[in-house]
Amino acid sequence: MEIQMTGQTTGKAIELEQAAVHFGSFQAVHPTNLRIEPGEFFSILGPSGCGKTTLLRLLSGFLDPTGGDVRIGGKSMVGIDPSVRPTALIFQNLALFPLMTIWENVAFGLEMRGWTKAKRRARAEELLATVALSDHAGKMPAQLSGGQKQRVAIARALAVEPSVLLLDEPLSALDLKLRQHMRAELKQIQARTGITFVYITHDQGEALTMSNRVAVMNRGRIMQTGTPDDVYDRPDSAFVATFVGEMNAVDGKVVTALDRVALVETPLGRFRAANPKGLGPGDEAILFVRPEKMRLLNAKEDEDNSIAARVTRRDMEGAWSTVVAHAEGRELRLHLPHSGRDTPPSGEVTLGFSADAGVILPKGEMSDD
Repeated sequence: MEIQMTGQTTGKAIELEQAAVHFGSFQAVHPTNLRIEPGEFFSILGPSGCGKTTLLRLLSGFLDPTGGDVRIGGKSMVGIDPSVRPTALIFQNLALFPLMTIWENVAFGLEMRGWTKAKRRARAEELLATVALSDHAGKMPAQLSGGQKQRVAIARALAVEPSVLLLDEPLSALDLKLRQHMRAELKQIQARTGITFVYITHDQGEALTMSNRVAVMNRGRIMQTGTPDDVYDRPDSAFVATFVGEMNAVDGKVVTALDRVALVETPLGRFRAANPKGLGPGDEAILFVRPEKMRLLNAKEDEDNSIAARVTRRDMEGAWSTVVAHAEGRELRLHLPHSGRDTPPSGEVTLGFSADAGVILPKGEMSDD
């Protein structure tokens, strides 16, 4: 999909400096410092009510901070009307005008800027071609599928050549295969236009798939910012560890610690794992291990850590199987590649994981999503 921009549009940097929002006594967003680089695809990920949509409203201008500053391209946006900001917004419900044709929907922002009808039509048709909807210019929104409507919303946002495109869970109403297709298209559009994308979602798959960087939010605070690999492989807190991806978690207490590795005592035994927060002997902790980092050990194999368990269920999920096992009354999960030739595990088994496959973090709030 080739995207042509008529002007010299490039993405602009976004900076939040101690930006905060409260509604009466409720602190929706605690003082936040954040920089989003020009031309970056940046996702804000978190559960419902965490404050991510409030942050988007700060950037779009539908809400001013009650403290701190919001800058786009180095210029403060406080008090600046949404209509004159260098931003465009794609809503969750897409907000297409039902009584306008598709090309009129795309060209609506250009009409507000005083473009002639002929010029608007030409630009709309150019953008509809970029999103593979050239044959639908004269149709009404009700005649399009969900994916086609999504493309119209993208074309309409691009028409005004914004420096920053804000997307509020725009794929949530689509079915799984269409969401996966649109993820790829959005990522491609962002790369080719160079526009700064800020994407709001509660879907970790969307955030990890599309983003250069991700901010994970909870209760009005950004808990961690990093690349998708950072937040998945190197979670900074119990909340991030359990919100982003599946995780086995076992409470324990640190026994010894040396060179960023610790030994933790748990109801399932003692385990060695990474200790990125520098916890010391006696500290309360949680041991986290991803299901794909655990494996089944045979009688001749040894591993840094092992657990005697009993398989209680196997869920076949296509390319892999999720094996559910129990040890000392605790549920553990591991992911195994599905070859179609292996005998599914059952009964008593030994699970193992290397010291660098686990991480020990301070006790704290965990996600229940």
